[in-house]
Amino acid sequence: MQRVIEGDSYKHKGLRVDLCNLLRQRGITDEAVLAAIGRVPRHLFMDRGLDALAYEDQALPIECGQTISQPRTVAFQTQLLAVRKDMKVLEIGTGSGYQTAVLCELGARVFSVERQKGLYDVAKARLAKMHYQAKCFLGDGYQGLAQMDYGPYDRILVTCGAPEVPQPLLRELKLGGVLVVPVGDGEQEMLRIVRTADEEWETTRCGDFRFVPMLEGRQF
Repeated sequence: MQRVIEGDSYKHKGLRVDLCNLLRQRGITDEAVLAAIGRVPRHLFMDRGLDALAYEDQALPIECGQTISQPRTVAFQTQLLAVRKDMKVLEIGTGSGYQTAVLCELGARVFSVERQKGLYDVAKARLAKMHYQAKCFLGDGYQGLAQMDYGPYDRILVTCGAPEVPQPLLRELKLGGVLVVPVGDGEQEMLRIVRTADEEWETTRCGDFRFVPMLEGRQF
């Protein structure tokens, strides 16, 4: 069912069609991912002063000195996840809530963790106003949600640069589950990690990106 969202005009919807066509040209092939991006009003996940840039393929500033990832990065990570309806997805780094909304549009059951209270408060309220049913948590994403009885997860997505693969997240994957995480200092390498057995993981390297850093143990 198509959501009716206040502040989402026909002009914005047309700009999303153009954006999806651009993403196809830039290598995104998963039509379900493109359709999800075509439904999410990205302009409502940032300051109104940036409305004219909302559907350009670029990262933009949001609250707390952070950024909303460029649409191709969101699409690329989501495509690597290969999300199907009703999968449990753990998202590390709620940020603006935009990626969260894309996952919800794919029919996932989303559990999202954010370490900065300012971002958490804004994103949680924003998602609820748009009727996205994600469960949002304030906490240290490096540790996942192991202390809560929601896992294991079909998919885990990290939306910030990790200095190394967070071992607690590997433990929260189901067998056959997929973790997508950018790893490295400064520039990161995107990794797609599949849990193939209790103590075995298979890693595919998927190119270089640049994200804001994940800070282990960050206090609020």
